[in-house]
Amino acid sequence: MYTILLSLAALLTLLYRYRNAGRRPKDLPPGPPTIPFLGNLHQIPATKAWHQFKAWADEYGPIYSLMLGPSTVMIVLSSDEVVKELLDRRSGNYSSRPPLYIGQMISGWMRMLLMEYGKTWRFMRSLVHDHLNVKASISYVPYQDLENRQMLLGFLESPGRWVDHIRRYTNALTTQMVFGFRTVSIDDENMHTLFECVEDWATTFGTVQAQLLDIFPVLQRLPDFLVPVKRKAKALHAKELKLYLLHWNALKRDPCFAADVALAQAKAHSDETLTDAQASYLLGSLHEAGSDTTWSTLLGFIQALLLFPSVALTAQAEIDRLCGDRLPTMDDEPHMQYIRGCVKESLRWMPTPILGMVRSPVREDVYEGYRIPKGATVVMNVWALHNNDSRFPNPRAFDPSRYAHDTHSAFEAAHAADFAKRDHYTFGAGRRSCQGMHIAERSLFLAIARLLWAFDFRMAKDDAGNDIVPDADALTDGVLVRPEGFPVVITPRSEEKAEAVRREWARVEGKLDERGQWMRVPEGMFSKEYVPLVG
Repeated sequence: MYTILLSLAALLTLLYRYRNAGRRPKDLPPGPPTIPFLGNLHQIPATKAWHQFKAWADEYGPIYSLMLGPSTVMIVLSSDEVVKELLDRRSGNYSSRPPLYIGQMISGWMRMLLMEYGKTWRFMRSLVHDHLNVKASISYVPYQDLENRQMLLGFLESPGRWVDHIRRYTNALTTQMVFGFRTVSIDDENMHTLFECVEDWATTFGTVQAQLLDIFPVLQRLPDFLVPVKRKAKALHAKELKLYLLHWNALKRDPCFAADVALAQAKAHSDETLTDAQASYLLGSLHEAGSDTTWSTLLGFIQALLLFPSVALTAQAEIDRLCGDRLPTMDDEPHMQYIRGCVKESLRWMPTPILGMVRSPVREDVYEGYRIPKGATVVMNVWALHNNDSRFPNPRAFDPSRYAHDTHSAFEAAHAADFAKRDHYTFGAGRRSCQGMHIAERSLFLAIARLLWAFDFRMAKDDAGNDIVPDADALTDGVLVRPEGFPVVITPRSEEKAEAVRREWARVEGKLDERGQWMRVPEGMFSKEYVPLVG
């Protein structure tokens, strides 16, 4: 009897201690009702969660909270004003990340994107800034021009593999900038491995299993055979590291980021250097980001052309009026406002980081009377921001004319004092914003302008002769998304255009050796004699 009473007392004590587990403290932003212990965890969909996050924003306002499990707090930001105030103006407090156990395990705790704010992250970011700032990014235009021309030729000669031609275009640009060599073939094994790694990382990192290990850290101690996602994470890390070290250990003689990082290794102070594994992950992560996100955005744009055929007609009229029979160039960009609008609308309409990359405040904060706890998971609700009816009327329509009077670059818009001037949030916000946005915008402009200059895009038909209409809501899952596969019929606008595509490739092909690599690196290509940071 005494033992039973002791057990009952212990149970009652435990229940009393955890009586508020999962409940929302009254000083947090509002949110959906919770249940004991689970909080709101049971209400988050396993797939396409961005729709639910927007629905909650519509119901609970521009800043709301979710309780994940007994104690994890998620703060969701869903308006331009809130994002500007917290992630931009208070970026010093919102530049860290939550632990993200599985994402970090896949990355060997070396992926800059997921690193908590600290000395190593700042050192890596300074290296990246030197190579991706506004001035340096202009020097990469010859690479973009060459790869774009080869992409056009690929669309002409094998249009059925258009997805791979875009993939090679974005991949080859980043291999040149980062590692100093071109990806020549759409069948390149390392290229396909890279895209597989990105997809596996994004989907595995975003699974319910992965989230549960963050919400209930005790589960991290379980042996791998009981936690399949841990086994998969370790296998993915081995696959990524093998690929990244392969590129890192190659010769780094030509001007490229890898060459300068190697120089930094040799010259930096012992507490400011990177191991080979860290250096390979820094470079490999940049290679991933530059290859995958621009590729995904262009897939979304071509899908939009099928669903909104008037866009191509308007864009082609602008291109023809300015360029006629010649190939569009970056010099045309200031004079092609509708094409600039196509770039911005592509980034808004189908944002690859659809719920942003989560942040974590270093210190407790207060906004509009609401407490934001230290270490909370902060989500920038990109889908809700991009589908705000008051900012973007009829938001699911692809309408480049929204930006008819917006002459700002993405960088200028992101740093504007007025939050209403922000064009989209695909490149993030604050100190964690994408450093390669200048390059991405140019790659998108050249691709969109030249593809529409040379080709027409139409829906494929089924056996009954009916159009196969793509589903704009059919996106892959994970922390990064893209459209699921869809067919498209691609034809040159005229035989003259087809001949021009062949001629334009012939003009640059002579600059390449028998392996398809540059015989001589274009003049003015950015590289630097690295000087280690002090202090």
